[in-house]
Amino acid sequence: MITAIVFVNADVDRIPEVAEQIAALDGVSEVYSVTGQIDLIAMIRVSDHEAIASVVADKLNKVDGVLATETHIAFRAYSQHDLESAFSLGLD
Repeated sequence: MITAIVFVNADVDRIPEVAEQIAALDGVSEVYSVTGQIDLIAMIRVSDHEAIASVVADKLNKVDGVLATETHIAFRAYSQHDLESAFSLGLD
């Protein structure tokens, strides 16, 4: 399994719709609305690098309202708990 973290800059008037469309794409496991320099973070989990290209370049980048993306490919996960807590909303 390959994980990619995609930072998404979106049209601010359309962030909820853009997030929902991205979340509906095959290969996208989660989408987070965040504060800071970017608007959304999309987690991509696929079987190979070609699938990352397909999801990001062929689909995600073409969602209406996506202005720019920056993709980071994860090469090591230290623990599932650490990953979950990094993106937790603290609603436990």
